[in-house]
Amino acid sequence: MERRKEESIEKVLLRFLRQSQLETPLNEHRLIAAWGEVAGVAAERLTESLRVYNQTLYVKLRSAMLRNELSMKRSDLVKKLNAKVGVNVIVDIAFS
Repeated sequence: MERRKEESIEKVLLRFLRQSQLETPLNEHRLIAAWGEVAGVAAERLTESLRVYNQTLYVKLRSAMLRNELSMKRSDLVKKLNAKVGVNVIVDIAFS
């Protein structure tokens, strides 16, 4: 009997996700889940919806004041969210 090369379960799962084209949606989901931790409790509470489309995170907020504050921190939020996921998922954030 011949032994096969061993691979870690992480590598096998990552290869499966890439072949199944599920890696990007999974990373987008992880990024959206990290929104409250990165943006803060107040931002999470006042967020109506989040979605990722064409590498842009679309954030709908209930507060104009918070929208302006987060708009000024946009590039920092992009960096922190991508770092939290461990891969560059988004390049911009659009607030409405």
